[in-house]
Amino acid sequence: MSIKHPIIAITGSSGAGTSSVKKTFEQIFRREKINPVYIEGDAFHRFNRIDMREQMKLAAAKGDHHYSHFGPAANLFGELETTFRDYAASGGGKTRTYVHDAAEAEVHGAPPGEFTPWREFEPGSDLLFYEGLHGAVVTDAVDVAQYVDLKIGVVPVINLEWIQKLHRDRAARGYSTEAITDTILRRMPDYITYICPQFTQTDINFQRVPTVDTSNPFVARWIPTPDESLVVIRFRSPRGIDFPYLLSMINDSFMSRANSIVIPGGKMDIAMQLILTPMILQLVERRRRALRA
Repeated sequence: MSIKHPIIAITGSSGAGTSSVKKTFEQIFRREKINPVYIEGDAFHRFNRIDMREQMKLAAAKGDHHYSHFGPAANLFGELETTFRDYAASGGGKTRTYVHDAAEAEVHGAPPGEFTPWREFEPGSDLLFYEGLHGAVVTDAVDVAQYVDLKIGVVPVINLEWIQKLHRDRAARGYSTEAITDTILRRMPDYITYICPQFTQTDINFQRVPTVDTSNPFVARWIPTPDESLVVIRFRSPRGIDFPYLLSMINDSFMSRANSIVIPGGKMDIAMQLILTPMILQLVERRRRALRA
């Protein structure tokens, strides 16, 4: 963790909705005139799309049918930890972009499934903002979480997470339901080992819970809307959280535990604005005071 160079990380599984949450942070950054440097978790995958498929085939030939993007073998956990450590120390570091589709290829000048070259961070940023799978990962070899000042988990209940992934990957990436289902099954051991434990490291978790039937996510025709959902917001430490204020500002909200508040799904954006804006401003103001000292 760093006073002069703070780090914020949103972590969540594929299909969890971290990209949508990132937009709320971008709104806060614009409104408060905060200059972040961005990292996408996919930048720290180890292999491009073709090489990843080859690695999966090689692993399967050896009897490993669970090789996935969720685990350390397919990611550069050490490099991610180094990047966080370097930024916390000096405000420097490097990242790259993984190009998912043709639209991104036009923007980044690299074909889908490939990485752009590594690039150095622009100088003068106020904070580092990470969004991806492993923003709070801890293994026997690395501890990424130790460098993050504000860790946010985005964790829909698993059936909803799968529905969101199925709809996204079919619509945006052209995958079949069968291929997506195979990916979900293949990733499950790494999901349990490397994704779930992060949510005990996070400072705040936002968990969306549908209020409609999602019993069979593989045949669901629609993603439950925000108005068909509740969001459970869990604070690892409730100290300093003004729950009466939040309850008064968010209609139909209630506390379910001493460290948890439940809100209507359609109020998630305003809840994030109310909760996260003062936390972000505190990090930035602390940084500015340290730089003036």
